[in-house]
Amino acid sequence: MKLLIRNLSRSTTEIQIHKMFEEFGKISACNLVLDEKTGKSKGFAFVEMADDEQATRAMKALHEMMVDKSRIRVKIAE
Repeated sequence: MKLLIRNLSRSTTEIQIHKMFEEFGKISACNLVLDEKTGKSKGFAFVEMADDEQATRAMKALHEMMVDKSRIRVKIAE
């Protein structure tokens, strides 16, 4: 299942995101989206987890969690 994580602080790193989600299961891919010109975070990322049940648990647990002073939003990527 592919998840979209939005409202990330510009200081949140891909490593931090990976660590948050790996507590719930194996991650297939983790991609923090960066601005091509500046190389800085655009404030959203994608995480893929092979097990839908683990992904659902991660989504429910992390949705609206405070990370680096920002309340993140996690949902299924469309």
